[in-house]
Amino acid sequence: MSLKQRAQLLREKLFNVFGDTGEKVIAAKAAGRVNLIGEHTDYNDGFVLPMAIDREMVLVGQANQERVIRLYSADFDTSAEFSLDNIVSDAEDTWTNYPRGVIKLLMEAGHRVVGMNVAMSGNVPQAAGLSSSAALEVGTAYLTHLVSRFELDKVEMVQLCQRAENTFVGVNCGIMDQFISGLGRKDHALFLDCRSLDYELVPLPAGDEYKIVICNTAVKRGLVDSAYNERRSQCEQGVAGLQQFLPDIKALRDVTVNEFSQYKDNLDELVAKRCQHVVAENQRVEDSVVALKDGDISHFGQLMNQSHASLRDLYEVSCRELDLMVELAQAIDGVVGARMTGAGFGGCTVNLVKADAVEGFLAQVPEKYEEKTGITPEVYVCTAMDGAVEIGL
Repeated sequence: MSLKQRAQLLREKLFNVFGDTGEKVIAAKAAGRVNLIGEHTDYNDGFVLPMAIDREMVLVGQANQERVIRLYSADFDTSAEFSLDNIVSDAEDTWTNYPRGVIKLLMEAGHRVVGMNVAMSGNVPQAAGLSSSAALEVGTAYLTHLVSRFELDKVEMVQLCQRAENTFVGVNCGIMDQFISGLGRKDHALFLDCRSLDYELVPLPAGDEYKIVICNTAVKRGLVDSAYNERRSQCEQGVAGLQQFLPDIKALRDVTVNEFSQYKDNLDELVAKRCQHVVAENQRVEDSVVALKDGDISHFGQLMNQSHASLRDLYEVSCRELDLMVELAQAIDGVVGARMTGAGFGGCTVNLVKADAVEGFLAQVPEKYEEKTGITPEVYVCTAMDGAVEIGL
């Protein structure tokens, strides 16, 4: 079903649930994402290379002449509402806290938000590390700007959505998810400097030659919160230790591979392992951009493989199921690169696969994974799409 058809169905749902206010109906979408390379670099002021995927949140809205936001989720067949004059967190309908936080921060930023009725539906897999929450936040912000008719710079928009998740929802996420959900471009990855927010669109190989295949291990990321905080702390310890020799550095992104090699023996052994991953991963992202621009897809695949090995052995955020999924993929002819993606301890792998090898991949990898684990995985063949855009009705 096309985006336009999905939006038209949501328009019918909107009218069925809330009635027709007579105002113009507007539709928008924001994309889910997969990070191709650059893991655990974002909170070290480093580099990432995500792409927006063809799994998205679609929202349809209509102004309602009241100071009220009414929301309907077609996925959960449930509705909720809140006043623009008193936006507070909802402990019961927690899914509404993402749009609540975004709209509250839009108003605090001085934007004139009008009351509206909204129907929404998404096909970004939940809890798979593909940023369904960022797609909801960015989709809400983009639709609100269209319905309320105020100007909204996209970089300002994604920063605001990140703040909403940090301060209103209470999740300490980085900027990457919202950034790519808002600013992704069809047939491109996005090279993002997480410190300066400078970004560059990087062309991906043609979709008729290569596909991005995402494999969801269906393993919930149980350890991620405590391990995430521990890794952040270890990186900060590493920076403090290295500053004795490199006084100008502020984060691990300021340390070159050669500098780290020179001074790593002065760090605690475990801290050094964590830092080695981050320093090398930043270099791999920069090398990946060069490889993609040069059309050296084989080298990009090698960098993906190296990234997984580093996340497994140095950063130690992989798990048995992720490692198995990567090993099964790497054994298939036509798989150029494979790695875990996301925070780790479960979630997804991302694989760069020659188009003519995708059928064999789909026939072998899920079956062998289930055979060895007893778990049925989900597999998504994806292409790089635009981030946040209006959908013509």
